[in-house]
Amino acid sequence: MQTEFWLERTELLIGKENLQKLKDAHILVVGLGGVGAYAAENLCRAGIGELTIVDGDTLHPSNKNRQLIALKSTMGKSKAQILNDRLQDINPELKINIIPSFVKDNQMIDILNKPYDYVVDAIDTLSPKVYLIYHARKKGLKVVSSLGSGGRMDPTKVTIKDISKSYNCRLGFLLRKKLRKLGISKGLKVVFSEEKGDKRAVIVDEPGENKKSTVGTISYMPPIYGCFCASVVIQDIIESK
Repeated sequence: MQTEFWLERTELLIGKENLQKLKDAHILVVGLGGVGAYAAENLCRAGIGELTIVDGDTLHPSNKNRQLIALKSTMGKSKAQILNDRLQDINPELKINIIPSFVKDNQMIDILNKPYDYVVDAIDTLSPKVYLIYHARKKGLKVVSSLGSGGRMDPTKVTIKDISKSYNCRLGFLLRKKLRKLGISKGLKVVFSEEKGDKRAVIVDEPGENKKSTVGTISYMPPIYGCFCASVVIQDIIESK
């Protein structure tokens, strides 16, 4: 099969056989904010053949400091639809399934009833994050999860490890606690920062374990997390089969 010109440099790096693996892969990306949109775009640009992207949110001015698709022209529009249009503009041959809604409970299970090659968890709220990971793992799907990128400044501290070896992250702590109760204590790759989050950068909006908070975030940190998530997916697919 002749390679499209735009993937020539990717093929030069990974070879035709591995490029075909990426083209044959179907990836689920849940959450299209500062992390998820960058993960999805990097997967698209690497030549992934099919993406299912999920997010029910619309774009707001507060997204502009860190989110790929947050522009003056996209304010108020669906994140899933805007990202879909952008990815199709990069690769018109990419098959994209968009789910522009906040999914939970049985709908999440229905979405997971497909043979994805990988699931990217870019959700920033605890309960749906736990639900997605638990049911994806229950179905035998590979998952990479992004932990908290807010309140941090040092890009050299971002790393990829098993969830059992993650630390210095409040979201990671709560996620480990919840997943342990569900029988998952290891075997999940996570992207996190070894840097301690700056507590002064957090405003608690709603108290409680599953509290909602506003966290200060710098422009480059969520994109780095998204790139790291994409790298996990791409390298695992290349190394598999």
